[in-house]
Amino acid sequence: MNMKKTILFISLITLSFGVSQAQQVPQFSQNMFNKLANNPAIAGSSESINATVLHRSQWMGFDGAPTTLNLSVEGPIPILSGGIGLNIVSDAIAEYSNLGLQLSYAYQTDLGEGQLGIGASAGMFQSGLDGGNLNPADPENFATESGSAMDFGGGLYYNTQDVYIGLSTLHITEPTIENEENILELSRHYFLLAGYNHEINPLVSLNPSIYLKSDGSTSQLDVNAMIKYNNKIWGGVSYRLDEGIVLLTGLKIRDDLHFGIAYDVVLNGIQNNSLEFMLGYSFKVDYDRPVRSYKNPRYL
Repeated sequence: MNMKKTILFISLITLSFGVSQAQQVPQFSQNMFNKLANNPAIAGSSESINATVLHRSQWMGFDGAPTTLNLSVEGPIPILSGGIGLNIVSDAIAEYSNLGLQLSYAYQTDLGEGQLGIGASAGMFQSGLDGGNLNPADPENFATESGSAMDFGGGLYYNTQDVYIGLSTLHITEPTIENEENILELSRHYFLLAGYNHEINPLVSLNPSIYLKSDGSTSQLDVNAMIKYNNKIWGGVSYRLDEGIVLLTGLKIRDDLHFGIAYDVVLNGIQNNSLEFMLGYSFKVDYDRPVRSYKNPRYL
């Protein structure tokens, strides 16, 4: 390995390790469409079974940059007075890989003019390193390692006719994942997700929202404004504090199927841009429920 390749190799490993720590909760830009990923209290908050898939390529063009796949499914179970959900996240960063799997339950109850969800999640978080790919010429000196630990979360979610707000936390017990060589300590994370549906006229609505993620020492804040036309086409922009802007657009392919794209434009000049795709499916469940005086603004 020549000097130039050696320096690049060392830099990649250092960056990968740092990103691995920072990406304990993967970054997404279309959080308003995938609330279950951060808040288990969402489960059963609408009268539909909702499935969402997101794929994110972060810092495109950089070898070993993060790629993340998120699948979430949730829906109401009247006999449980709430709903259940499943969230799976697969995150790859250079030779590091993380897998998170969470089962959620939320109790849903009427409160004032809206509905309150109280939710909890339990599952596992697995982290691994495929060391053999670090130096294919000498794979015996780079071991493949993995470890896993139980992981828990909790949250509250309240929504009315036009407003929603959620507070939640993940990695509550701050689990430690150990293998032969490394120890990964997961930090407790906190989330705030809120949005408002303002009808400008019968065809056009303005949907501002915010998303805040924090581990107690560092934070990420997204402020979004989105315009939706005829409840079928939308476009908007998010400002991510101290990083850049995100351009978003999407459409309903049909009443139960929607598609979205987010493109992150980094303004600090340090990192490359990112691209994210979203596909969502909602299946209406006709339960014999009392008529509510509000709707769930799930997709704002």
